[in-house]
Amino acid sequence: MLIREFSEKDVAPANALTNHYINHTVVHFAFTPATDQEFADVWRKGREKFPWLAIEHEGRFAGYAKAGTWRERDAYKHTVETGIYITQEAQGRGVGKVLYAELLKNLRDAGFHTAIGGLTMPNEASARLHETLGFEKVGVFKAVGRKFDAWHDVGFWQIDLQTMPH
Repeated sequence: MLIREFSEKDVAPANALTNHYINHTVVHFAFTPATDQEFADVWRKGREKFPWLAIEHEGRFAGYAKAGTWRERDAYKHTVETGIYITQEAQGRGVGKVLYAELLKNLRDAGFHTAIGGLTMPNEASARLHETLGFEKVGVFKAVGRKFDAWHDVGFWQIDLQTMPH
């Protein structure tokens, strides 16, 4: 496995992966797939402040992990929201765990204090990943997202980056 900084060459495969989740799952709450340009604009806008990483498995793009603004107010500037998307072929092979762990280290080293992961419920695999890496479940908002003609709960997991093991 090769973990590296997200780059221009990752835009198209990462966007295709994200669009799969948009079109076919409730993991992502968007309804409309993004163009590669729209996806790249989001990445470029935040890349100076927030790390994005890509991972290759067996020589192919296997996913990406990102961080971004959790909330807009100034007092939240040390807290980030994280996200991770792994291709179907790479799931269950430890790819997500090593990629997410690297993102968390990058965030800690950049001076961020807290990372928050939001998960559409139920999602046992993602909950297990977060808890394995040291996140703690801190709450569930009931029926806050409506997609595919159903209401969905969203759970939140949190980790103190400054106290996680080095």
